[in-house]
Amino acid sequence: MSTANFSQTYAEARAKFLAAAEAAGLDSQAHIHPLLGREGETLALDVVRDGPADARAVLLVSSACHGVEGYCGSGVQTTLLQDAALRRAARASGVAILYLHALNPHGFSWWRRTTHENVDLNRNFQDFSQPLPRNTAYDAIAHLLVPAEWPPTPAVQQATQAWIASHGLPAWQAAVSGGQYHHPEGLFYGGHNPTWSHQAVRQVLRDHGQRCARLAWIDLHTGLGPSGVGERIFAGGDDAVAIARARAWWGGPVGQAITSIYDGSSTSAVLTGLMWEAGPQECPQAEHTGIALEYGTVPITQVLDALRADQWAENHPELPADQRQRIRQQVRDAFYTNTDAWKQQVLAQGVEAAHQAVAGLAG
Repeated sequence: MSTANFSQTYAEARAKFLAAAEAAGLDSQAHIHPLLGREGETLALDVVRDGPADARAVLLVSSACHGVEGYCGSGVQTTLLQDAALRRAARASGVAILYLHALNPHGFSWWRRTTHENVDLNRNFQDFSQPLPRNTAYDAIAHLLVPAEWPPTPAVQQATQAWIASHGLPAWQAAVSGGQYHHPEGLFYGGHNPTWSHQAVRQVLRDHGQRCARLAWIDLHTGLGPSGVGERIFAGGDDAVAIARARAWWGGPVGQAITSIYDGSSTSAVLTGLMWEAGPQECPQAEHTGIALEYGTVPITQVLDALRADQWAENHPELPADQRQRIRQQVRDAFYTNTDAWKQQVLAQGVEAAHQAVAGLAG
């Protein structure tokens, strides 16, 4: 597979995606973001549907829920648009494929994981009319995660290592990444209102998902696990039937390739405010089956340190441009391995997962 579908900027990625859609004879719909990108470019969630409006089965393939992770996801999506065998199989099975390119275009363009509201989109799908959950473990380490100085002082580093030694690295990951709603200048902040991206996702689901009987969703991510390995993390409620269906589609002969946050088999911690919840909420008539396809990049400690540095920089707008750019480059490198070998691994697994989803929906 060609790695030419990957890009170095959001603008390049968007142009390649839209060109692939046009070459396939497909229309695109742009949900325009209120802000501009780092090159002054228009930002948008672009939606392309390959299949009839009344299809009984729909496969969603989405990228850039966490902005900078879109460099990977966009390359996979553009490749899928060019996959003639996938398109034939979908048409023959009555499956429509819906591409959501750049759910968080602002983070994609600016090399950040968060939205322009500094919110983690995949922690933002809460019922904001109700009290928000309190992450007390995060409360205890918030001052260590994003300290007053960067790099962290020896005292902060020592306190961090002491906490990890006492509680364990998995507990650190869970406390940090599970989602929190009381530190708006901290990490994995879920917000107090639906973000622009949140609202756009729900609108797309209402526009395209309310006529089908079966809805599948592959959400493309990076940053967890061994380099180049695409972990297939179940994206749904703690439902044995749905997990079994996902394992039948994507899990291989022994059904172990699908991991779950509910049984501890995933590299991901238990999370709150997840985006997949919008699927059943907006399309309650459909049977829902989803995964997050999570590609590994660098060790988790490097990923978290990149995010810590990025949030510290965001909290200090007075930083010199060259220092800010070095931190942003650190973030992009943590979520996008810019080598042909890594990209080939990513494409092979992404294409396989899409074909398996179409076969599962057809069955």
